[in-house]
Amino acid sequence: MSSRKQTLKPTEEALISEALAIEAEAAADAGALGYLARCMVQATMPHRKVEGTHFERKNGSFTLTMMAPADPGLPYGSVPRLLLAWLSTEAVRTRSREIELGDSMSAFMREIGLVPTGGRWGSITRLKNQTARLFACTVNAIYKEGGRTGILNRSVADRAVLWWDAKDPAQAAQWRSKVVLSEPFFNEILDRPVPVDQRALKALKQSPLALDTYAWLTYRASYMTKASTVPWEAIAGQFGSDYKLLRQFKAAFLTELRKVAAVYPAAEFDVSDKGLTVKPGQPHVQRKPSV
Repeated sequence: MSSRKQTLKPTEEALISEALAIEAEAAADAGALGYLARCMVQATMPHRKVEGTHFERKNGSFTLTMMAPADPGLPYGSVPRLLLAWLSTEAVRTRSREIELGDSMSAFMREIGLVPTGGRWGSITRLKNQTARLFACTVNAIYKEGGRTGILNRSVADRAVLWWDAKDPAQAAQWRSKVVLSEPFFNEILDRPVPVDQRALKALKQSPLALDTYAWLTYRASYMTKASTVPWEAIAGQFGSDYKLLRQFKAAFLTELRKVAAVYPAAEFDVSDKGLTVKPGQPHVQRKPSV
């Protein structure tokens, strides 16, 4: 065992340690039960900065389109994913569209698993920037099946007021920062939300692709009754439209898939040249009957 540990990279050791902790205690018992809106699991946000104000991803008959003002632009990366998970969890917990974000920036950052760091590329700047991008964007979901088409248009938030001081993130503001989720997006969250373990999200937070893959695998496990092979082209269309070559995406996806498997060992899948075969298995978090 000790010789194997010496060959592990620090990130791999951290993932394995987190996996052991997750296995030892159920998410609900650990106070780590979280939720995601289904539409944001079926297709996902950009991994990297996107030029322009329009972004699209497809998953079979489902197309997710995101649009945003030129300033601030489209959300991307891990931060808006962690934000959405926290907001969705609070919406399910409180059954309220109006959600308070805490009285200080650093306190909220700890809630979503970020360590406050300053500077141009620090987490404080990224959170402030990505929060504005997420709350300003509009999401369009289009379902096509046979001759039928369903179109849902929704903004993430009707209103957001952020009193945070980026220069002094630990300082409590006179008024609490809050966001009012749009009614359509709020209803989307409450309509069969996808349960996730927030400890897994925090363990995978360095990679937006790993976060997306984790959420997708546990979501599929919640409804699958037989094995299904998803071609690499389809997976790339859903997760990796910012890779120029399919082989580049495949290599990146398999790297992140190994990380996901470390924190979600019950995930059942096989990898082949054709694609990823996902098998019926145990969702990472069991859905509560009341949800």
